Amino acid sequence: MPSHDTSSASIPAAGNTVLTVIGESLVDIISDPRRPAASQAHAGGSPFNVAVGAARLGLQTSLVTHYADDRYGLMIGEHLRSNGVDVINGGTTPTSTALATLGPDGAADYTFSITWEINGASLPALAAVEGSTHVHTGSIATVLPPGEQATLVLAEAAREHATISYDPNCRPAISPNAAAARRQAEKFVAASDIVKASDEDLSWLYPDRTPDESLEAWLELGPAIVALTRGASGPVILARQGRVEMAAEPITVADTVGAGDSFMAGLIFGLAQLQALGAGGRQRLQSLTPEQLHTVAAYANRAAAITCSRQGANPPRSAELGPLPVPSMAQER
Repeated sequence: MPSHDTSSASIPAAGNTVLTVIGESLVDIISDPRRPAASQAHAGGSPFNVAVGAARLGLQTSLVTHYADDRYGLMIGEHLRSNGVDVINGGTTPTSTALATLGPDGAADYTFSITWEINGASLPALAAVEGSTHVHTGSIATVLPPGEQATLVLAEAAREHATISYDPNCRPAISPNAAAARRQAEKFVAASDIVKASDEDLSWLYPDRTPDESLEAWLELGPAIVALTRGASGPVILARQGRVEMAAEPITVADTVGAGDSFMAGLIFGLAQLQALGAGGRQRLQSLTPEQLHTVAAYANRAAAITCSRQGANPPRSAELGPLPVPSMAQER
């Protein structure tokens, strides 16, 4: 098994949580023709970031993903292994990249070379989700052929054994058909227990509805919890037991890269500490009190704030975030 940050060992409720994340890994390349020597490459992708964030917090984490045995794939693999993420790699085609070329004014022009297919790991991926407490997916992996159907099949196969979370993390430049993306999103919402989206996601998917109307519509599709991130305005969590919202934490922002993914990882880890994940935790998840929802939202909010306080998708470790406050853990449903 991969090694993990032992500072989470004092949180027994989360200690036996097995998390499988399904989704893309890619390399962001920033090229500045004005300073060719300053070009940078960073491993990323929304599910990739969630897997790293969860593993740093101490969850036993696997990532079902796609990359090749090439220069960028080696970068991805090393970053995952160094953060304690177990890798199930179904890829055979070149590693996905997103090239941002900066113009004279500093504005970026993006060129994508993205593939999503995991047929090379169908059996180990199925075994992973069936042996998991919780399964998370989202973003490109849920909309891009040919692998988007395999992603949905894995999520649906996991429901008997695990709770499911989903973050659409929409990428219009890659999947520009909003109607098709909306249909896919609603399939995954209906298959999930926990859904998180940004205000930008909902504005693109549902331009004729307010974010609250979209959250309420998604809640009717079946999830126990739907969460909305709103940048500096802070998060909202909506459940059948009530609605909670809060402002973003007051910090000096370095950048917001990976903040939503850190929020997602923090939300999963917080719910694990409440013993609200897995088939055995589903009833607890569905009946968390408003105070418990507020506590877990604040916890995820804090994880996102730590990430925003430093450059790049650099999520916190368990020693930085600490355990979920005890009073909410002690509450019974």
